[in-house]
Amino acid sequence: MEKYINAPLRDEDIENLEAGDYVYITGVIYTARDAAHKRMAESLSTSKKLPLEMDHNIIYYMGPSPAREGRVIGSAGPTTSSRMDKYTPDLLDLGLKGMIGKGKRSKGVIDAMIRNKAVYFAAVGGAGALLSQRILASEVIAYADLGTEAIHRLEVKNFPVIVVIDSKGNNLYETAAKKYKGCRREQS
Repeated sequence: MEKYINAPLRDEDIENLEAGDYVYITGVIYTARDAAHKRMAESLSTSKKLPLEMDHNIIYYMGPSPAREGRVIGSAGPTTSSRMDKYTPDLLDLGLKGMIGKGKRSKGVIDAMIRNKAVYFAAVGGAGALLSQRILASEVIAYADLGTEAIHRLEVKNFPVIVVIDSKGNNLYETAAKKYKGCRREQS
């Protein structure tokens, strides 16, 4: 099913999303990868304030390439989400409601998602040039010294993603694999 939502996320929107839904996000999302997550974890461990509010926001696991002339941003494809798994439960407990990346998540992340009613979206890997066309503005808001791993504030319009894990813990990677295996048995 196709759904259109705004970011920051509203609780009602999160509750209505189901694994397998095609979603188009409009609004503000943030980027953060490994180095930025590590730095945020260090801030939390020393009771320092984070550079962005987590409350109802979405973090896109992406490090953009430099913008070409006349473009807001360069290629903007997702990175592997599991690299952020050790940091994610703490951010979810602080109110993070959405993550965009690619690949599977750990049990600890999924448990924290269910506990905090959050959602995990996948963006299509290898389609970074196309995804960048849905980004209207990009601004570094923290950790500029990290280069492409700095935290960016992105304004997006109809940014295409797929719900992989919904707020109830339904996991498209698991259900699709079971469905595929069932189809293969029927064909044999």
